[in-house]
Amino acid sequence: MRRILFLSIALALQTAPVVAQETRVAVEAIPAQPLDRALNSLSRQTGLQFIYHAQTAGDLRTPAIPAGLAPEQALRQMLAGTGLRHRYLNDATVTIEADAASGATPAAAPSAPSNTTAPATPAPPQAESQVMELEGIEVVGTYSRSLEEAVDLKRWNIGFSDSIVATDVADFPEQNLAEALQRMPGVSIERNKGLGTRVSVRGLPADYTQVSINDLATASGSGGRDVEFDIFASEIIQQVTVQKSPTAADEEGGIAGNVEISTARPFDYSDRRLVLSAEGAHNSISEEIDPKFAFLASDTWGDWGALVSFAKAKRTNRTDATSGINFRPMSRFLGASGTRGEQAEEVIERDTGRIIGDRADTDESNLIVFQDKVGDRVYVNEQDKWGATASLQYRPSNRFSLTFDAMLGGYDTTEDEYDAAAYSASSRSTLDTIHEYDADTLSRYGMLVLRDVSYTATQHEFLSKERINETDYQQYSVDLDWSGDTWRLDAMAGYSGAEKTLDYANLKHVAYAPSRTRWTGRSGETIPSAASGSFDMYDSPESYLFEAYETTLEKITDDKYAAQVDYNKTLDLAFAPALRSVQFGARYTDKSKERSYGELKITGPEAGSTEWVNTRTLADSPLQWIGDIVPGGGYSVKDLAWQQVSNEYARDTFRYAGFSTPFDDGQYYRVDEEVTALYAMADFAFDIGHVPVNINAGARYVDTSVLSFGYHPVQNADGSTGYTDTPVSQKGSYDDVLPSFNLTAELTQDLLLRAAASETMMRPALTDVAYKRTASWSSFRFTDGNPNLQPTYAKQWEIGLEKYFDNGGLLAGSYFRKKIDGVVINAFTGIVPDVAVYNANGTLNGIYDFDVYQPVNADGSYEVDGVELNAQVPFSAVHPSLEGFGVAANYTWLDSSLAGESSLGILTPMPGLAEKTYNVTFYYDNDRFDARVSYNHKGEYVESIGYDMYPIWRDAYGQVDFSIGYRINDHLKISLKGINMTNEATTGYTMDPSFPTMYEMSGRRISLGLRADF
Repeated sequence: MRRILFLSIALALQTAPVVAQETRVAVEAIPAQPLDRALNSLSRQTGLQFIYHAQTAGDLRTPAIPAGLAPEQALRQMLAGTGLRHRYLNDATVTIEADAASGATPAAAPSAPSNTTAPATPAPPQAESQVMELEGIEVVGTYSRSLEEAVDLKRWNIGFSDSIVATDVADFPEQNLAEALQRMPGVSIERNKGLGTRVSVRGLPADYTQVSINDLATASGSGGRDVEFDIFASEIIQQVTVQKSPTAADEEGGIAGNVEISTARPFDYSDRRLVLSAEGAHNSISEEIDPKFAFLASDTWGDWGALVSFAKAKRTNRTDATSGINFRPMSRFLGASGTRGEQAEEVIERDTGRIIGDRADTDESNLIVFQDKVGDRVYVNEQDKWGATASLQYRPSNRFSLTFDAMLGGYDTTEDEYDAAAYSASSRSTLDTIHEYDADTLSRYGMLVLRDVSYTATQHEFLSKERINETDYQQYSVDLDWSGDTWRLDAMAGYSGAEKTLDYANLKHVAYAPSRTRWTGRSGETIPSAASGSFDMYDSPESYLFEAYETTLEKITDDKYAAQVDYNKTLDLAFAPALRSVQFGARYTDKSKERSYGELKITGPEAGSTEWVNTRTLADSPLQWIGDIVPGGGYSVKDLAWQQVSNEYARDTFRYAGFSTPFDDGQYYRVDEEVTALYAMADFAFDIGHVPVNINAGARYVDTSVLSFGYHPVQNADGSTGYTDTPVSQKGSYDDVLPSFNLTAELTQDLLLRAAASETMMRPALTDVAYKRTASWSSFRFTDGNPNLQPTYAKQWEIGLEKYFDNGGLLAGSYFRKKIDGVVINAFTGIVPDVAVYNANGTLNGIYDFDVYQPVNADGSYEVDGVELNAQVPFSAVHPSLEGFGVAANYTWLDSSLAGESSLGILTPMPGLAEKTYNVTFYYDNDRFDARVSYNHKGEYVESIGYDMYPIWRDAYGQVDFSIGYRINDHLKISLKGINMTNEATTGYTMDPSFPTMYEMSGRRISLGLRADF
């Protein structure tokens, strides 16, 4: 009879680690279930490997194993009454075999465990030759097995959680870690030009999610607290768990949830391991072939082990789009002095019949809107991404482990944007003729939409934009795991850091002329008007004058140091038999974010020169057809072609010798944050009637201090805005106690009731608390930081039922509710009068009063409630002939009173919050072949609120992906993967679908790969 070694995490091509986490002696609760799955759970918790005859195990079930037991106690209770015993072959390997001394035959396990079994002394390690005598050890590494492992992880966790293991990450056709996570219940992603970027949990904004890698909160160089998942290569990740109900030991910061990411360690594997993979991917629009390769090497010798992994990928993605077609309030024209404002008023009254009472009254003029801009754009995004992990581990026994982990990576992108646009709201223009208007669609808001308008002097633009983004991240940590029979000590110290540099350039040529702009079926267009001087904006390069070569430079440094110690004690108290363990600990973090920013416009061949302004034309530079500048041919969204200047030529020509973009002191800021946390919690296990109940309850005390400093904005004597000569600082602090409660009750052997309640918080983004003032000259607005911001708090509870099946199936549903206080919104806080605004050529545009907006904590509470459903169904439960087939699906519905920030009083959800998300995957696999097809759907959501008045919606988006794999032999596997096979477009609209704002096509992506495992 073949003996089977069941590993605790399966990875495609057997690349998964044997265990998901370090050895633990205080065992988590394990529900009643088949023996093989119970051993799997215990393996995952302790690091032990179990070997047994499948026939000997028979069709055995184990009782529920309470939390707080040592492995010896857990094994004894698990095998009690079965006629089986355990025996150590070495420190990490245990056989399950018939107990000859008892003379019993294997039988079903008793329904209730004994809670007084004393721990036994492990048998002495046996000779290695005994292990070699085992026959046909089989490593289970299929996708369906990985789903079972994810179900096991969900089941034994005391709180609400969902997990994916390495098979999910490696075998699905994801482009990065964000796209791998979207298949988890309640998780959705934001897409940017066809690429998954940020992750949101249960529809809440991305910065409401706490992310950690190897228990260390992660820096990625973003402006807020959200993590930019697109910088991480998915191949170096082994397991991800989304913890949706926290315990007191979990680091605070995830109102939506905590995303816990793990990388591999050498003792996760049972023997030496070498894995190599290579892949080539083709994008249907760019028509480029992108390479990707990865490897992992791991080995152990005696008490030591080492592991390294590396992944590198290049990606060229092209997106064709029409965008920028947002609402612009008519105050832009009606509020202008002189004939511009007067003419706009006359045209509106003449062509629409709408009488303007006071054209200077923005409450009236903001209800009349027109198109801001129509742009035809081609983006080419070239990415060079690499990631590496290293782990050095000392483990003399399964009771002690000291591990050094490192993760490094780089994410460099160059994005070229070529833009032919018509800016209707130019400072020289006003209305000429209104050809079509709409007073009905948004009449409930009293709004009049000008659908088709001729303008007197539209600003036509050819823009060659280049964005260079370089991100380097690194993370180092040392973990100590030390345990005895009834105690466990865990300690960690680590550093996480990221440095990001963003270099932006825009070559701008402008032509002012009459034109006509209107909405079309899915976007907008600009065509010649009937006025004299109008022209074909796409074919008149000699009409476009050089305005500037604009540059900006931004550098962000994001550093975090952390240290934590955690002690767990298993108890067996006669006076409190339900109290199984206590756990307490402390954590300290020191986080710093520093940002420098500057901008400079080049207007001549040397510093200070304006020689090119209004003299050099677009035709004076070598032009190329758009289909020749970018890979993949002509513009695919419309039947259009135009000529532009390539970014390569622009950078070589317009950046004179010695040029550099200087940093502006007024844009500098730094924020330092120190957090001290103390926590304590206890585990209880008892029976209510015949129902085993496990409870985890505790509290976390958090003390936070913030120091924010930079150059504070001041108003000069002449009314202009300046900055202090030296940096100034301001301190802030807050503390709180955050309780948590988690309960599981095993109603039957396979039906679990789960409940949780907690209070958690999310600190404000460091960019929001920093001293800085950002000017939006076209919107006549200043945005300031607010060092006095307080955290956003949430009181939340959840209850659910989970039905588990012997074949690894799962049906689960839960209802959750969150009451959120202190939501950060941007609010009007003052006015800076008489601000001079200048055009790019240095001429005065005008003197304006600038509104000042700041992030503030909103008054009142907001409520979010929702339902989450999860199903994993192997079809073999329906009929044996369907062995290998199955479906994994989840659905999340969300209802929220969280309101957007529309100053017009238009009710709208908070930006980024989607009401419905769902995912479904159909799969088939066996020892040689696997196939799956997946559909991911995110409902429509508010992407932003234009001018703080008009909600801009992103349409619902659904995408079909597939993956097919064939194992050629025991070492080689070939795979074919496809992304966005239905070639879905990304679209959006302002307030109503009849006013589209964007239409983006990013194409299909098909890849062919080969993996080798030795």
